[in-house]
Amino acid sequence: MRPLLDLSLPRTLDAWVDELRAAQAPGVVVDGWLFEGLAARRAAEQRLRATGVEASLHSAYKPLVHHFLEQVDTAGLAQVTVHYPVHPHASPRRFALEAYPLVSMVGGAALVLAPKPVDDAPPCYQVDLRWHDGRLRTDAVFAPNRVHTDHLGETLLSPTGWLRVRKGNDVVADGARESDYEALFRHAMAFLQSHPWPDTEPYFERLDIRVDFPGIALESPLEAGWINSHEALHEDLYFSLLEVFQRRSGRATGDRRLQPGQIVPDVRPSEGAVRLRIALTPHGSPTRCDPAPADNGPLALAGAPLSLARTASELARIPGQRFETATRQGRVVRGVYHPGDGPALLISGAQHANETSGVVGALRAAQQLAQRPGAHFALIPLENPDGYALHRELCAHAPCHMHHAARYTALGDDLEYRDQPPYYEREARQQALALSGAQLHVNLHGYPAHEWTRPLTGYIPRGFELWTVPKGFFLIVRYHTGWEARASMLAEHVCRQLALRPALMAFNAAQRASYNAHAGDLPFEVIHGTACMISEVNRPGSPALTLITEFPDETIYGDPFILAHDTQAATVLAAVEALGLIAPSP
Repeated sequence: MRPLLDLSLPRTLDAWVDELRAAQAPGVVVDGWLFEGLAARRAAEQRLRATGVEASLHSAYKPLVHHFLEQVDTAGLAQVTVHYPVHPHASPRRFALEAYPLVSMVGGAALVLAPKPVDDAPPCYQVDLRWHDGRLRTDAVFAPNRVHTDHLGETLLSPTGWLRVRKGNDVVADGARESDYEALFRHAMAFLQSHPWPDTEPYFERLDIRVDFPGIALESPLEAGWINSHEALHEDLYFSLLEVFQRRSGRATGDRRLQPGQIVPDVRPSEGAVRLRIALTPHGSPTRCDPAPADNGPLALAGAPLSLARTASELARIPGQRFETATRQGRVVRGVYHPGDGPALLISGAQHANETSGVVGALRAAQQLAQRPGAHFALIPLENPDGYALHRELCAHAPCHMHHAARYTALGDDLEYRDQPPYYEREARQQALALSGAQLHVNLHGYPAHEWTRPLTGYIPRGFELWTVPKGFFLIVRYHTGWEARASMLAEHVCRQLALRPALMAFNAAQRASYNAHAGDLPFEVIHGTACMISEVNRPGSPALTLITEFPDETIYGDPFILAHDTQAATVLAAVEALGLIAPSP
């Protein structure tokens, strides 16, 4: 390991308490917004109260949701109307999205989210509350944000710390104050942007960014109630650095062919310390990140992502011709070609390695298919083992985070978009298609199971605006020119078969309702209870039809994970049925 930076910063909560106590100004009334949990904020209020300072400390992250958690008795609520701000430097629905998951928090009350007129004033919600017993109340909920220019030169509106101090009728202070949370991000980005990187990709093997700070970690028993500022900083760092390196290499923002190396933000809660460490690390032995397998139960009952070893052992149970290729870090991508008389398909999982339910679903479906006469398929259950190992490493201390740092390969690119040698993982897919001649690829994916935010860069994840909150299981069908009718037949048949699964249909309906309340209308067609997007994509090297599944599985366990891989396996089997109904060529 080569250390580059070790920086400690003052904790904003403690700094503000010391500042206000040192002022020795009894009678002062303080409202402050910062990125701290409820217990820490309440303790600080008590410390200030002991010196005569009346303070109310609020969360700067998702302030409306925290207001309902901390200030609103939802028992007996009949009607909630939220007039949300609309700012010229933010998406029109930005503050409706930031209110997620309010629709599931109001105890069955009718919820209306209504936009306010566009205004560049500091954002503020107006909340009208009505209870069944006739009580009425109107709350103003301030949402502290600042307008700023980001690392791409774009003007954004992002949450910020804020301090408002009054004494009598006089306002002593009222404005944005950079918090420790924001300072950590600013220092990390400034240092890494100014570092003398090599002229060409990759710029490093592994870039480790270790961050420790107290933060917010609200882990609700309901996935929708998940709020975690450590996870959010991971997302901000990871995707912001991808954008920085894309620009450095002369690529367009969002170019998935970028190969910077493996970017690993490791963001953890602390008892009070605020610390940033950055280091460059060689890849080392592949075994260092691969914990020993502890998942020996029936595959159909797997309640957690499989280990690499368990994945390999389950794959070995399927008869056929073996093929494999090496990864950048020296792991092995394994596949099997099972020849048969029927039309061929390719089944794959974990192209994006933090999307783990597809690995189990692919194995379960293939094991069933292998028992059927004439079944004809190629299987790569785990396309990205380097990313998968990183996901397991990060989940060891943050098991429910999305961990998008594990999404791509050790080179930092999306293997599907790799268009020049060395191909590494991509070679396994090429071998599978060459062996099978498959005209259908069922590519099992997932997406975040709870809200995905980038609070310090405009809140809504840039380039992934449709993925901010869960919307149930859905399908993406891509077809080559001349295959549109067959793509529609595929989608129709698969969705009809999925409609026979009551648990999935209830799950989809509930998540779509929540999505619609906060994000607006779903931009996909809903076919027999499953959302589906069908489009023509003529990508070189891909088969004529591609069926991409998307289950919100980042990162879930227990019964939700079982529902996820049940659904993934059922989709593969339904696609096989559909393939038998589709003519082999246009």
